[in-house]
Amino acid sequence: MSLSDDLSTESTPDTLLVIDAREGQGQRLDQFLTRYLQERLDGISRTRIQRWIALGAVRVDQQVRLPSLRLKGVESIEVEPQPLESDTAFAPDPVPLAIVHQDADITVIDKPAGLVTHPAPGNWRNTLMNGLLHADPKAARLPRAGIVHRLDRDTSGLLVCARSERAFASLTAQLASRQMGRRYLAIACGQTPAQGTVEGNIGRDERNRLRMAVVQPPAGKPARTHYRLLAASPDAEAAAILCKLESGRTHQIRVHMAHIGHPLVGDTLYGGKPLAGFARQALHAWQLQLIHPATQQSQVFVAPIPPDLLTLAAELQIALPAQPPAASSEGA
Repeated sequence: MSLSDDLSTESTPDTLLVIDAREGQGQRLDQFLTRYLQERLDGISRTRIQRWIALGAVRVDQQVRLPSLRLKGVESIEVEPQPLESDTAFAPDPVPLAIVHQDADITVIDKPAGLVTHPAPGNWRNTLMNGLLHADPKAARLPRAGIVHRLDRDTSGLLVCARSERAFASLTAQLASRQMGRRYLAIACGQTPAQGTVEGNIGRDERNRLRMAVVQPPAGKPARTHYRLLAASPDAEAAAILCKLESGRTHQIRVHMAHIGHPLVGDTLYGGKPLAGFARQALHAWQLQLIHPATQQSQVFVAPIPPDLLTLAAELQIALPAQPPAASSEGA
């Protein structure tokens, strides 16, 4: 059992347990993990391990998986031990949810800025996950109540959540294979080039553990962000850009744009100026494309630009398009 701290969460845990699954061949993930950890960690209960799985604190080959997953014995299992405060986190709270689409397999939500996606240190309750559990008690059958990807607290826009085991498996596979398309509207500081691609591994910033940074391989995880200019302010102080992710690392767009000298407006963690008094990172998950787990048909969802971003653009005299422009053959 080895330790690592290269995690894709907003928290900064001190310990990550990495477990070789060879001893678990043919076993369910939850059953193997319970036996393995109880043999090695004093005083840990089966219920507590199940809660960690439910919270998404267990990953198989870097993906949150169902507890019923049958192990092949070749996987790498990452366990992020949770503090005692987390024991009451997987519970319903009456959090309002803006549902864009819902059927038997998926829920697509337009998350407002300020809402935390799932419980973490400092935010154990009243997250989007708790709202899902309140709206649909059956969501408790799935890790993180069906959440398969996340948005930072102060990023607005679209999230898709699974409502069935087949949807959870399908959506996580689409994310891993980069079939799921995610396009973001951002307002960056300065005048960006007309288009470009930023590529660089992302890992924890050793100087500030609350930040991520572009790091040299083999450190970090590979990440690629495409962007293109939509409109700029007359004084070249800021520009609206469309960003497309090929990967989904923590703070990816924020880190990559800051890395090339164009941090997002309001993103003070990465050097962005709070132009016009804007108090959050100017980032909105604008468009989401996925293959529906049941019909196998492509579906595209769009979240309207939120009022605070519209106001910011107006004050900076940036003319935003009402809808995401057509995708280009390459890049954003």
